Amino acid sequence: MDYMTRIDCNPSLCGGMPVIKGTRVTLRTILASLEDGCTPEQIIEGFPSLVMDDVRAVIAFAAASAREDLPRPAIPKVA
Repeated sequence: MDYMTRIDCNPSLCGGMPVIKGTRVTLRTILASLEDGCTPEQIIEGFPSLVMDDVRAVIAFAAASAREDLPRPAIPKVA
C-alpha cells in the first residue's frame, strides 16, 4: 500500500503532525486508538470522515517507521 497518498503533513495544520488527508485526524490519534484496543471499524465509527484504507495507511506507516528503526543485521565477513 502506498500509504503516503493518504497522509498529509502540513505545518499549518495540527501543528505539522501527520494527518489523514482532508481531515484533522492525526496518525497519533488512530494509533492510540488501536493501542487502546479499538478495532478499525470502531475508529471509523468514531471518525466518520475516515475509511478503512485510511486506517490501513496508518498501520503501514507505523510498520515502515518501525522497520527503519530496527537494527540491521551485521554483514558477515567473508574470509
